[in-house]
Amino acid sequence: MHIRQALPADAADIASIYGHHVLHGTGTFEEAPPTTAEMEQRLTKVLERGWPWLVAEQDGTIAGYAYAAQFRDRPAYRFAGEDSIYVHPDHVGAGIGGALLDALIRASAQAGFQRLFAVIGDSANHGSIRLHARAGFTHAGQLDQAGFKFGRYLDVVFMQREI
Repeated sequence: MHIRQALPADAADIASIYGHHVLHGTGTFEEAPPTTAEMEQRLTKVLERGWPWLVAEQDGTIAGYAYAAQFRDRPAYRFAGEDSIYVHPDHVGAGIGGALLDALIRASAQAGFQRLFAVIGDSANHGSIRLHARAGFTHAGQLDQAGFKFGRYLDVVFMQREI
């Protein structure tokens, strides 16, 4: 596995991975997958601001991606990042998420973030919660029934880590 900075040319693969999670998972509260063009715009926005967007390549294909963006748009949040990690369904459980998160933490520190927040959709998303806990994130709160997807209410779990 090789982790590198994402490129605009990766947008189609990133959109495909994310689209799967939008349609089949509760880690994101989006309900319609973004187009490749929309994903390219999101990627470009992150990169233009100097924040990290990484991809994990395995055997020449993108097996997952991770990025950090400012937690909220207001200037006071400029040192606080929010991470996002998505792994291709064929590669879940292979250590790609952990490798991406470790690399993202280092890249986020280099980008000037001093703290990372994980905003995890669905309190039953034990994989993401464990992934973040293994990387040193601690529980910071929960919003009960904050979203509604697939016919049920979903909580949001907050975790945080100083970097």
